[in-house]
Amino acid sequence: MLRSAALHPFRPLRRLRNLSLLLLLPGLTACGMLPFDDDEPANLDMATGESRPAPASAPPAAPRPSPAASLPAAAGVAAASCPACPVCACPPPVAPPVPVATARTLQPVSWSELPGWRDDEVRAAWPAFLQSCKGLTSKNGAGWKRVCDLAGKARGDDNGTVRAFFQQHFQPHALIAGDGKNSGLITGYYEPLLKGSRQPSALHTTPALAVPDDLLTIDLGELYPELKDKRVRGRLVGNKVVPYWPRADIVNQSDRGRPLVWLEDPVEFFFLQIQGSGRVRLPDGGILRLGYADQNGHPYQSIGRILIERGELRPEEASMQGIQAWARANPARLNELLNSNPSYVFFRELPANNDGPIGALGVPLTPERSLAVDPRSIPLGAPVFLATTRPLSSEPLNRLMLAQDTGGAIKGAIRADFFWGFGKEAGEQAGRMKQPGRMWVLLPPEVAPR
Repeated sequence: MLRSAALHPFRPLRRLRNLSLLLLLPGLTACGMLPFDDDEPANLDMATGESRPAPASAPPAAPRPSPAASLPAAAGVAAASCPACPVCACPPPVAPPVPVATARTLQPVSWSELPGWRDDEVRAAWPAFLQSCKGLTSKNGAGWKRVCDLAGKARGDDNGTVRAFFQQHFQPHALIAGDGKNSGLITGYYEPLLKGSRQPSALHTTPALAVPDDLLTIDLGELYPELKDKRVRGRLVGNKVVPYWPRADIVNQSDRGRPLVWLEDPVEFFFLQIQGSGRVRLPDGGILRLGYADQNGHPYQSIGRILIERGELRPEEASMQGIQAWARANPARLNELLNSNPSYVFFRELPANNDGPIGALGVPLTPERSLAVDPRSIPLGAPVFLATTRPLSSEPLNRLMLAQDTGGAIKGAIRADFFWGFGKEAGEQAGRMKQPGRMWVLLPPEVAPR
């Protein structure tokens, strides 16, 4: 899934340090040339192909003041250059994202309040918990180190033993949103399998590109601490920063990046960019793994929404499967549709193994036990008990999960993305999942709020 560079040790960050260029930044953002970015690709709703909304239980917070308001006098030179923006073909202004309210309360509860806790096959979550410990012990202090050291010596093959371990060393806390609601939105994601080749051919025509050398990532937190984790992307033209190329320019120019692999199906590649990671089966039977590396800085536009607005699909048809069916029936119009979304995701090749994709915690994800969360509400690595229902169903889905990933659209106190695993069946489940749910964070006593 599409994840934060700050949490991916393998991903280089191109920071712009030239002062004269940094002074251009306020004028560029004021002109809308460089949209703000959370440094994650949008984690999108597979049912509609558009960015998943925050749940109703998470009202938006007041927007941040513009960083231009706090500029030193010298930066006025950059602001004065704003009228030149039309020469640079500025896109329409893009407002900074409005932060979503996170949890105001972690309410301690008894284990009996967790629906289905006694019935869950909790031993299935034990390997994922041990993976979390690899990320937790290095950065989160003595409380997590204590329980992780104990976990390394404990048996994890018996439900009773695992359940007793958590009950002895953790306290469950119900997540309560700022408006007092305790339920939010649970969606799903997965790791797809595509067909491709190391070399282009008449069959393999769609390249998955590595990060181009001319893509700049400007860390706003280096200038404005209140904009920590906010970044903009662009490219240099002379001594000015302009927006990076949109999707249409990237796919229509052969020099916009180095191909890692050539894929058969442009629609499947489009959905790979939404998921952020996947596997490619090569002609010799080998498997190549791709992971999210960077993005061109342009906002995602939903192609499902575009097809609905044109009257070509009904809302209930705008699923991943519905969009693929439209593409098969309209091959001559496909590129125009895909290019109506200016966002483009670049990839990196990952080691070939059978582990899950690497999440934001830096550990492999476990199918049906890893969860993407908003780390402002839930600490990455923490066990989380989830109570929801199966996709398009009222059948309970209550189980112990691990918060091991994040996502661009996973914002809010009670908001999560359920990792279904790898392949077609996982994709079908992920594409249908849009359920209400509750969450409880399990914390060691040393870590719990006082």
